[in-house]
Amino acid sequence: MLQITALFRAVGLKTLATYSSYIIRASAACISSQNRSIYTALQSSNRRDTPEPAPPVLATKPSVRHYAKGKDKKKDKKGTPAKVQINEEQLGNLIDLEGLRTQMEKSLAAMKDDYVKNLSLRSTTGSIETLRITYEGKDYQLQELGQVVRKNPKTLVVNLVSFPQTIPVVLQAIQRSGMNLNPQQDGTTLFIPVPKVTREHREGLAKNAKVLFIKCRDRIKDAQNQSIKKLKKQSNVSEDDAFQAQTQITAIADGFVKEAEKIMELKQSELLGDK
Repeated sequence: MLQITALFRAVGLKTLATYSSYIIRASAACISSQNRSIYTALQSSNRRDTPEPAPPVLATKPSVRHYAKGKDKKKDKKGTPAKVQINEEQLGNLIDLEGLRTQMEKSLAAMKDDYVKNLSLRSTTGSIETLRITYEGKDYQLQELGQVVRKNPKTLVVNLVSFPQTIPVVLQAIQRSGMNLNPQQDGTTLFIPVPKVTREHREGLAKNAKVLFIKCRDRIKDAQNQSIKKLKKQSNVSEDDAFQAQTQITAIADGFVKEAEKIMELKQSELLGDK
């Protein structure tokens, strides 16, 4: 009996020990599972609380300034003509250089004379008297064809009783004189109202200054073209010499045109009251 009781006790203790080991293992597994859950929760919390690192900043390249290429520079300088050297001796052997300059100087002098006589803020009797009239291929001054008098400060009178046949060309010359005059005919007498010095009158005179400049420029260019035509007809001149001479002739003409343009600009400034 005692042996049986001891046996049961031994079996019970063994079973209890077995079950205890199971319980301990299960408890350890549970604790381990809880620890893993807590660790995972802490990791998630840390991820939320800790800001994400900023993305790496890429190094930017410094801005590069692109300069004009050789072709672009040529375009910028395209409008500026190269300076031409005038070889007086060489050019004089090919053309009548003195005659060319004289012809161009006359055109420039004629423009200056027109500015003095015809482009004044107040039309004077002297300006009308010296007005050039072309009749039957000849040039006359108006005072050679008729009598010019000032009737009053606002009116000029031209009496053409001696040459009534010239009235149409005289009327045309006065209207195109650049003095902004509008003559009225009464028989063989012309009445010319003297315009007031208004802004409109000043602008009209300034426009006429440009018209006279264009006429001068065209005369200069005509002299240039005539000289070049004569040069090309010479059979004993090589192509290179002819080209160089033509370039120099053009440069001379351009110089006179620039001088005429400067005179025009000064006259316009004077008429408009800019100076």
